[in-house]
Amino acid sequence: MSQEQRTARLTVLIDPKKKAAFEALCREEDLTPSQVVRQMIRAYIEERLGPGWRDKVLRDDLPPAK
Repeated sequence: MSQEQRTARLTVLIDPKKKAAFEALCREEDLTPSQVVRQMIRAYIEERLGPGWRDKVLRDDLPPAK
């Protein structure tokens, strides 16, 4: 199984007040916003694809995200 690679960028537009609140909450937990977003994405993928999602998503024969 391939290892997750952090090479793709995701740009998200968000209300500045929500961004500030999110960043403050992340700081309280000693996490970066990127760590929290990655956790949320993994949870969403698992919710939609099930516990075996890594075998479906992280296969070496899939093209990389652009």
